[in-house]
Amino acid sequence: MKKVLHISKFYYPYFGGIEDVVYNIVDELRAQYHQRVICFNHERTGTIRTMDNGVEIVRINTPFIIASQPISLSYLWHLRKEIQNFRPDIIHVHFPNPLVTLYLLLINLHGARLIIHWHADVIGKSALYNLYRPLERKALERADAIIATSKQYIEKSVPLQPFKDKITILPNIVNEEKMRLLAGEEDEVQRIRNQYAGKKIVLFMGRHVEYKGICHLLKAAQWLDDDCVVLIGGTGELTQILTQKAKAQKDKIKFIGRLPSLEMKYHMYAASVFAFPSIDRREAFGVVLAEALYCGLPAVSFHIEGSGTTWVNQNNKTGIVVDTIDAKQYAEAINTLLRDESLRKQYGENAKQWVRANFLKDKIQIISKIYG
Repeated sequence: MKKVLHISKFYYPYFGGIEDVVYNIVDELRAQYHQRVICFNHERTGTIRTMDNGVEIVRINTPFIIASQPISLSYLWHLRKEIQNFRPDIIHVHFPNPLVTLYLLLINLHGARLIIHWHADVIGKSALYNLYRPLERKALERADAIIATSKQYIEKSVPLQPFKDKITILPNIVNEEKMRLLAGEEDEVQRIRNQYAGKKIVLFMGRHVEYKGICHLLKAAQWLDDDCVVLIGGTGELTQILTQKAKAQKDKIKFIGRLPSLEMKYHMYAASVFAFPSIDRREAFGVVLAEALYCGLPAVSFHIEGSGTTWVNQNNKTGIVVDTIDAKQYAEAINTLLRDESLRKQYGENAKQWVRANFLKDKIQIISKIYG
């Protein structure tokens, strides 16, 4: 049985788009490979080893984080030791992860094939990226194979252009076990609907950071019909600022915080429209977008040139893609779905079929061919 060392920034139970992808890959390949995961410790409780369904997880002490990059000098020593002792046949590393990129270039991989899983370009950090770019290129040159999440992203990714012959497309997937509504859970969905007095729910879920475009959703709310409520899930560095901006519309906009997985699922089934207002290519795919579509929840998103989001949310099929980043047009698109129940149901059914055909776990098996 071949050995695979997965390298992720963080890992379950930390919740994030990339972390969900890594967890789903590990879970799907459990019977085929002897796997181990090394990551930064999101809880900052030192370096610890845990087991998850037979897979060893090594979480490295992480004293602090700078510009979204976990910093740990001891990580280099631990990574070298894991490769020496575990002797993986494949090292599957998820980018971007600049510090780990440097460490991988400094150590002996002992013949392991290097697979780079490219989730997104580094965007909006030009000074830091100028330092990182040479390392990124060396890693791409050294890689035996590259995985990208959509054709659309590859076409506009400058770093990937010289390496197209190495790339295989593997879309991010939805974990059905996490998102399927089980018998008896309809009562939980109805509980949420009742909580808002039967108003139609426009739902956002995600980190509160600039590129998620939440400010555009808050601005759009002033033009939304009065028989709806906008629920903002998640937290982040902009939460306080966004909460202040929404005060004037406190009857229409509610901040519900970061929800446990089950509550997030119930909210998706309770909602009428999923708001996905991300504005640039830092949003490369949208795992939470695909999850919402799986639940039959039509989405409204912005067109982002060179991002996979417009592929995930099919315009006038699974939802509406607004051509320009304009809050009023965004509100009009949401109102179109809120006012037309027949259209909303049609897009919802299309969304379920689209996700089941393109973004479920069976797609992960292509990795076996990549691993060789």
